[in-house]
Amino acid sequence: MASTELSDEQIVEIILDNDKELYREIIRRYQGKLSHFLRKFIYDKDELEDVLQVVFIKAYKNLYGFDIRRKFSSWIYRIAHNEAVNHLKKNSKRGIFLDDLEYKIIDEKIDICGNIDRKLLKKEIEKNIARLKISYQEPLILFYFEDRSYEEISDILRIPKNTVGTLISRGKKMLKNHLEEI
Repeated sequence: MASTELSDEQIVEIILDNDKELYREIIRRYQGKLSHFLRKFIYDKDELEDVLQVVFIKAYKNLYGFDIRRKFSSWIYRIAHNEAVNHLKKNSKRGIFLDDLEYKIIDEKIDICGNIDRKLLKKEIEKNIARLKISYQEPLILFYFEDRSYEEISDILRIPKNTVGTLISRGKKMLKNHLEEI
């Protein structure tokens, strides 16, 4: 069976059985996804690459601690989350990039766009998400931009699933309020 046909969890089992070279497949699968996730928090490309490298190193070093009955993607996103938070604390730089953003956060019933140019709206969303506490930013980004389920977000952030829903709902309301003020 080709490595591309294996689940993440199966790949981890094979790596743990002493095929360390297969870790390349994990990197191939997650490099783009985690980079996309991290750039929501880290502006500088070089810093982002450094953090991403640390994520893959930590994941590799801690593979024996991964429970293969759980979802690998949630586990590695948790490592990325921790490294992003550590980076933000250490550097106190915050930023969000919203490339190719689908404005799913904004309720279609509210016409906040009016005559506002799409680029201006994108900048305002970017600026206002960055103004939210990270506890609201992360669930919004994971749900709307990373297409993670409440259960996965719960695993990544290590909070109850109900809390995920509450944080997304409150964060969305705060974001709407900020945008309506404009």
